[in-house]
Amino acid sequence: MVVVVSACLLGLNTRYDGGNSLNRKLVQILKPFIVVPVCPEQLGGLGTPRPRSEILNGRVINEFGEDVTEYFKRGAFETLKVVRRVSPDLIILKSRSPSCGKYHIYDGSFTGKLVRGRGFTCSLLMEEGYVVYNEEEFLQLFS
Repeated sequence: MVVVVSACLLGLNTRYDGGNSLNRKLVQILKPFIVVPVCPEQLGGLGTPRPRSEILNGRVINEFGEDVTEYFKRGAFETLKVVRRVSPDLIILKSRSPSCGKYHIYDGSFTGKLVRGRGFTCSLLMEEGYVVYNEEEFLQLFS
């Protein structure tokens, strides 16, 4: 079984702050599988660390007010290329991310407020017909 997973969930330091979002339970469950890590933001050309970014009115704006939407779009399409090449059985993305969020994203105010919405990569993959889980729902369904 092949699984594409947000790299930060696997403990790779790909988050905006240079850290990760290691989910030990997820890593344990995925041990028997072929795991392909992806970080759409890095694939789109953003470095690590990088300024925080949130979606506001359909655009991705970083904490300095710069529009970085094109990086997020490029990252979504580069991730789609990876997904098409490896034909995963599952895709697990990081919740609440402006790239990977599935149900909720931050509202663009940089105050921690969540709104219903999807990140750019999650949206593209779902539009292309792929089944995408966030780490929380995956753990609820499969642990």
